[in-house]
Amino acid sequence: MLNRIRSFLIEGEAETRSGEDGHSLDELQVAAAALLMEAARMDDSIDPDERDRIEALVRWRFGLTEEEAALVVAEAERVSHGATQWHGFAETIRAGFDDRERVRLLEMLWDVVYADGRLHDLEASLMRRVAGLLYVSDQDSGAARKRAMARHGLDPGEAGSNGG
Repeated sequence: MLNRIRSFLIEGEAETRSGEDGHSLDELQVAAAALLMEAARMDDSIDPDERDRIEALVRWRFGLTEEEAALVVAEAERVSHGATQWHGFAETIRAGFDDRERVRLLEMLWDVVYADGRLHDLEASLMRRVAGLLYVSDQDSGAARKRAMARHGLDPGEAGSNGG
């Protein structure tokens, strides 16, 4: 696995995932991690807690080692720069993940957004747009948000947008 990721990062080659979508597993991993990086970056900084959380989520979601997750996150950070990029990442995810996987990814995004204990206006806006791009319903997005908030010990009635 590590060699495939290194090959992807260095040479742009990756093992093709079986299926009709044409996306490689590594491409999906980087796209997912890039969306997580964009969520963390929405308040103008990626603090160490957010970066650690992203690496842990990527490691858990894709069954990677710490070193593999760090490589995926480093590549995601390198390729993610602004709104035009995350549209492409969302398209890759939508094509490569089923409905349940897209809801789980959205929950991971909420987890990163709440890593600092608060929701900034730009983060809330990003989450609405990404949910739409991933074809995740408002109901599923809201449920994913509540699960992420519960993991962070936040009360859904008190952790609203604060303008960051």
